[in-house]
Formats: sequence, structure tokens, C-alpha cells
Amino acid sequence: MTTATGHTDAIRASRVIGTEVYNTAGEHIGDIEDVMLEKTSNGIMFAIVGFGGFLGIGEKYHAIPWASLDYDEDRNGYVVPYDKEQLRAAPSYSVDELTEDDGLKARDASYSYYKADPYWQ
Repeated sequence: MTTATGHTDAIRASRVIGTEVYNTAGEHIGDIEDVMLEKTSNGIMFAIVGFGGFLGIGEKYHAIPWASLDYDEDRNGYVVPYDKEQLRAAPSYSVDELTEDDGLKARDASYSYYKADPYWQ
């Protein structure tokens, strides 16, 4: 089944991981490092997007609500509706912190910060 934009409803995680992420101004802001899955509801909690750093040193990880990512075929990457300042000020974590408390702390902070509609309610 396809979405309104012609994309399919399903995608393998291996195709998402490593995909570049841009803001609406076309600036490259990072790459999808991983996705956090909620096993009990079969939903995607958030994408883990790596910002900055070099070869993994100094990189920050952000939990971006999955529904905020829109795939752009021309860029061959995802676009988020946030500018660089919003992203710089967003909560950032280590990979270990993203998974603490089953990821709920990072999920809640992310959805609150980006004012995204909670999928779990």
C-alpha cells in the first residue's frame, strides 16, 4: 500500500539507518543512526539522528519524532521541519541515555520539545 505521497507504508530499518537528514532550508543536519521501536505497541518511538562530531567523537544524538521525518526523493534523504537553531537547542543524549527507562525519557522530552502529537495517546 502506498501513502498520499506515493511512498510505501513499510520500510526496512536497514534502509533507513544511515540516511541523511536535512532541514527545510536544505541544510544537511545529520544522519539516522538508528530507530527506537516500542515492542508493546509495534510503533516507532523515534529516529536517533546523529549531529556533528567527527568519526563518532563529539557527536550528539537527538530523538526526533518519527512522524516529523518526511522522505524527499530529490535529496535521497529525510527532511525535518526544524531549523538549525531548534535542533541545536533540542535535548541531546548519548546512545546509552537514549535507551534508559526503555527510551521513555528521551521520547517524552523529544515529543514535548518538538510539540509533536504523541502517537501513544
